[in-house]
Amino acid sequence: MEEKRERFYATFFDKDAVLKLSHWAGILAWVALGVHLFTTGINFFQFMQQFVTGIFYQKGMSILDLISFFNPYLLQFLPGVIQFFGLKFVENALLILLDMEESARRSARNNK
Repeated sequence: MEEKRERFYATFFDKDAVLKLSHWAGILAWVALGVHLFTTGINFFQFMQQFVTGIFYQKGMSILDLISFFNPYLLQFLPGVIQFFGLKFVENALLILLDMEESARRSARNNK
């Protein structure tokens, strides 16, 4: 059974604009995560080249000093992960709000 789709001007959202925005938020989430992981990988690779050649070694270093060299590289991709989950939240929240509006509109039509 097909419903007749007519433009209802009392809606909160333009369905096509919300779907586009949601789609682009999802794409941007993956791009942000990919860029952060790529730059973290490049930086870690450069660090490992310098670390292996002995540039960072100093006489009298303890194991804790060596471990502290790796801390920034373990945390560098964290902003990308936070941005990823934030944009995915925006994407899904927009779709949920659009679905809520569609459901309210459908129930209002059925009560007429």
